[in-house]
Order: sequence, then structure tokens, then C-alpha cells
Amino acid sequence: MARLRIGLMGLGMASAPHAKSLLDLKDRVEVAAAFSPTPARRKTFSETYGFPSCDAAETIFGDPSIAAVMILTPPNTHLELVREAARAGKHVLLEKPLEVAWEKAEALVETAERAGIKLGIVLQHRFRAVSEALAKLINEGRLGEVVSASARLHNWRPQSYYDQPGRGTRARDGGGVLLTQAIHTLDLLVSFAGLPEEVTAYAATSKVHSMETEDLAMAAIRFANGAIGSISATTCAYPGYPDEIDIIGTRGMARLGGRSLAAFFHDGTELLIEDEMAGGAGADPMAFPHHHHRAVLADFLDAVDAGREPRVNGREALKVHRLIKAILSAAESSQPQGL
Repeated sequence: MARLRIGLMGLGMASAPHAKSLLDLKDRVEVAAAFSPTPARRKTFSETYGFPSCDAAETIFGDPSIAAVMILTPPNTHLELVREAARAGKHVLLEKPLEVAWEKAEALVETAERAGIKLGIVLQHRFRAVSEALAKLINEGRLGEVVSASARLHNWRPQSYYDQPGRGTRARDGGGVLLTQAIHTLDLLVSFAGLPEEVTAYAATSKVHSMETEDLAMAAIRFANGAIGSISATTCAYPGYPDEIDIIGTRGMARLGGRSLAAFFHDGTELLIEDEMAGGAGADPMAFPHHHHRAVLADFLDAVDAGREPRVNGREALKVHRLIKAILSAAESSQPQGL
């Protein structure tokens, strides 16, 4: 089978795990060109990974031999770049979040759907071995009916992180801890329990950071079947702790804690699984291996080859965006928000 020719857009901090994944899967994918508007970044990226670079996005969009584009640019550029890819008939693997605002995120997904291109979203925590094991437990009914589903993301980011231009702003990032960090954990929560029916929430910019958007958010959630839960997300928790998800059911309880899964059942049995491939909760947000990014890329390549949807496509990603929108709306209005 011929290798898929792909172009990279954006060569900043987020590009490293993707580049390593592309090297791992070089028998299936060929990097035709990598673009950044910054010459120094292009030079460093090419020297580090051996991929060819180009000095114009049009070089990638205009090359008919390039079948797909990996978009790793800041969130506020995503809609226009996906529109360009759609016009060129190129499939897209897109870094989270979809966009900076709900309306743009929805428009982005609809653009890809109208064009008939595959749209995969990099929400790589779904590909953790422990995440897949918990999904299997829930789908098989091992936990029984879910009566509570909760998530905690207690990360640490120093002020220097937010001092970087655009970081934590509405204009470039679209939000703070919810859209930038907690989106992974909340996406997992939604994949396990579905979207809640109602959200009550608070969000704040704490005294720990000087920034435009929220670094602290708390929410109470209620699901259609009567299950309840809570969400806690922050980048103020020094030195940073693994994310946690608790699923309580009528037959047992499971806790997903970063790289581990512990499940205990009413019949006295239990399940313990460890996944060493986790990290990024502390001051260095890139302190994690690239194995889960590689799994996202492999699934995307499989989807293109088979003509199916990626496991985390645009519609799937819109679910967590809907939840984040509801949390922020509830916090701003001081009123419960329905989803």
C-alpha cells in the first residue's frame, strides 16, 4: 500500500509528539512538507526530524499529491485552515480544541462534512490503555447503571507559561484551563457517561495567575438518568497531579487516575491496570511520551484507508465543547445551564 502523503501546518511546542509519531509510522505516511511562518522554526524542525519544510501554506494546499494535512497551529486559526483543506479536498488531523468559540467549532465540523473529507481530532487520552479498559467495563455493564460520574484535573502551570504571547487569552486560545488542559479529561468523562443534562458552575481567575481567562473551575452536573457528579479543573495545583475520573455504578466503582485504573465490584472481584504512558500535569506540559499521539495518527491513517470515520471525529469532539460552553455559561450567568 502506498504511503499517505501529508503536510504539517504549525511547528510549535505541540509538534514534537506528532513528529515522533510520524517517524514511527514512516512505513505508512510520508511528510511532504512542514510549514511555519517562522524561518527559525522551520529550520530547527527540519534539522531535528529530517522532514522537508516550505515557506508558504499554499505549497501544501496546492499540491495535489498531498492527501492530508495535520494542523497544529493555535486554535484561532483552525476554521480558516480547515476551510482551505476542504477546498483542496484534503483530509485533516486537527489538534484540540476545534476552535476558540462554539459557533466556529460547529462551522469547522460542518465544513469538513460538506466537503466529504475525514476530520480527526487529537484527543489522545481516549487511546490510553486504561481509558480503553474503563470504556470496556462500562460498555459490558460490569459497573451496572452509572449513578455518579466525576472528573478532576489539578494541573500546575507557572506564571511564565501564561506570560507567553496569546497563552490563556480568548482571542488566540479561546479560554483557559477548561478548553486548553481539562478538555482531555472532560472528553473522557463524556465518552464514558455521555453529556450531562444540566450544569451548575463557578469559574474564576485566581490570585495564583495573572491572565485573561479562567484557571479555576468547579461544576456540579446531572445526567438524564438521574446520575450526578462534579467537575474540578485548575492549573493552580502545585506541583501538578494526575487527572482523575470516578465512575460509580450499581455493581461497582472505577477510578481512572492518570496512568492507572482501579475497579472494585460488589461481587468481591477487582481489576487493576497500569499504563506508564502518561504525564504533562506539571510545569512542563510536554513531559509525556508520544505513544498515544501515535495511536491517534494510526487510527486516522486507518480511517482514510478504510473510508470510515476516525474514532474521535468532529462530531465526537463537539460534545466536549458543548460541555465546556455550558460550564462557562453557567458560571457567567450564575444559573444552571441545560445541554
